[in-house]
Amino acid sequence: MDIKHLRYFLAVAEAPSISAAAQAIGVAQPSLSQHLHRMEQELSVKLVERSARGTHLTDEGRVLLEHARGICDSLDRCVEDMRERGGTVRGRVVFGMPPSCSMIMSVPLAETVWHETPEIRLRAVEAMSGYLENWLLDGTVDIGFLYNQRKNSTLRGTHVLDEELFFFSAPDAWPLDTPPGTPVPLRALEKLDMVLPSNGLRDQIEAYCKQQDVRLNVVLEMDAMTQIKELVARGSGYTIFAPVAAQDFVRRGDLLRAPIIEPTMTRPVYLVKSPARVMTRACRVVEATTLDVARELVRRGLWEGTLR
Repeated sequence: MDIKHLRYFLAVAEAPSISAAAQAIGVAQPSLSQHLHRMEQELSVKLVERSARGTHLTDEGRVLLEHARGICDSLDRCVEDMRERGGTVRGRVVFGMPPSCSMIMSVPLAETVWHETPEIRLRAVEAMSGYLENWLLDGTVDIGFLYNQRKNSTLRGTHVLDEELFFFSAPDAWPLDTPPGTPVPLRALEKLDMVLPSNGLRDQIEAYCKQQDVRLNVVLEMDAMTQIKELVARGSGYTIFAPVAAQDFVRRGDLLRAPIIEPTMTRPVYLVKSPARVMTRACRVVEATTLDVARELVRRGLWEGTLR
């Protein structure tokens, strides 16, 4: 079995019938059926079931499909990378960003890649960190930002910066006796109605609360950053975010922010590459460009954080 057989099998798996697969790849149907039969004999398993309604994969066929896609995709990227050597850097790079990172990074990164390496086709994907982690692991995304790295994860990346987490309130609903916007002890949040996400940010907040034996009163969970900000701006609760996530509402005067103390709460930001992908030149260029853009945004005060 070689790469040609795997590509033939992919055609069969993605088509409704053997005849449709043969037509799609320009191979005679008897020849394609023979290739498939030889694969089944070599592997000693049944890969495809045939019926009057067409073909469908067996359980063994679905397992082979995952391997075949990975192998063929890796070979294609290898060929693409070799062709790029010594010439213009080109290729497609899929970049994943959590919503708050996307707010500050997506536009300047896209502009920089477009102007400096116009042959690179950058596709930005925005999703919560949990989804991005899975997409990085399975190769759907080439490179992306994550807010944490689990100890047992195969993902490895560059620790770019640390963001401080802030308390957010509607300007006319400041809940404490202290002047609005002054530092807030974490324990002072216990009595407030909190609106928080259930993603990685929530895990980090809960870790700090556990260390300090603080129990937040979370009245609403919502994995939608804009909606959380809208609720808080309407006076329907309070939240905790990194500054970059709410700078649009703060700038308009719809939200008021305050530092959290006792303790100060921070979260790391990592730039992570997919272990399921062979890193092409295009991906390495985007990685280096991303680090340059992120560091410049921090130096200019547009992305509040401490560079690592």
